[in-house]
Amino acid sequence: MIDRIAQLREKMASTIIKDKETLESFRRHFISKKGAISLLFEAFKELPTGEKKVIGPTLNSLKQAAEKKFKSAASAIEAKHVSVTGQSVDVTLPSFGPTIGSLHPLTIVQNKIISLFQRIGFNLVEGPEIVGDWHNFTALNFPDNHPARDMQDTFFVQRNPDQLLRTHTTSVQIAICETQSPPIRSIALGRVFRNEAVSARSHCFFHQLDGMYINTDVTFSDLKGTIYHFVETLFGQATKLRFRASYFPFTEPSAEVDINCRLCQGKGCTVCKHSGWVEILGAGMIDPNVLSNCHIDPEKYNGFAFGMGIERIAMLLYQIDDLRLFSENHLDFLRQFKSVLGH
Repeated sequence: MIDRIAQLREKMASTIIKDKETLESFRRHFISKKGAISLLFEAFKELPTGEKKVIGPTLNSLKQAAEKKFKSAASAIEAKHVSVTGQSVDVTLPSFGPTIGSLHPLTIVQNKIISLFQRIGFNLVEGPEIVGDWHNFTALNFPDNHPARDMQDTFFVQRNPDQLLRTHTTSVQIAICETQSPPIRSIALGRVFRNEAVSARSHCFFHQLDGMYINTDVTFSDLKGTIYHFVETLFGQATKLRFRASYFPFTEPSAEVDINCRLCQGKGCTVCKHSGWVEILGAGMIDPNVLSNCHIDPEKYNGFAFGMGIERIAMLLYQIDDLRLFSENHLDFLRQFKSVLGH
């Protein structure tokens, strides 16, 4: 046993540790659970008591020397690595590049629509999200008993005088008409709020764009030409479009505009209610009462207006079937739009 200890000590002393590979080899050979020193301790258990008293201190000294050499070599290798690289990380590992963010899909769509209308002369305007009854209802020809004036449909923050979260960005257009003289060609963009159940098709808040053009001799043909230009530019010239007669308090005549559903290619799905058509906006000629409320002479001027939900447009452009995805901050959903970061 004494000879085996001496031989092992000599072999251990002659072993050169220069890197992580030789350090691991030293550990496995000498101090691991199946190493040479552990095997000596197993044989030591079988020795007579008298020999144990003689050999025990020598064997313990060998184990301590091996552990000391291992720790010293490990520290030297780590210090050498830091001195070379200037840091305690392994520079040979694959690098992690800077995280590239992405614009929100609604922001992308908003930018597209703003650019589209600005190129044909429309100015972007903004306004407050909390407005009074006049700008949201009265000036827009809403009758006193209209459902939208009820707290079940609109979020009121104060009564008498009424203050509420705007239900449409048309309220911004009223403020513009009160402070500017025709010709007026503007688009208003922002969040609007309605007391609706949250589902795949509706939410209690969404983003709306409202457009308005007021001048002399404005016709319904001008409105249709503007809408056709918008649809063909955004969705492509092959997109089918139709106008349906409708009713809005602030326009007369009024129409709703549909395009063929891009999610099912007109075959029918839950988004288009199996009709093959999806409504994208409402439009019409501005009611003379609205012009009068804004101190614009309806005998001299007329105009058209239109409004659309940005979420609905984004759902059609990117074939998204659940409106809630826009506001739930799922990174897997948002990361899909990195490729359109520059838009």
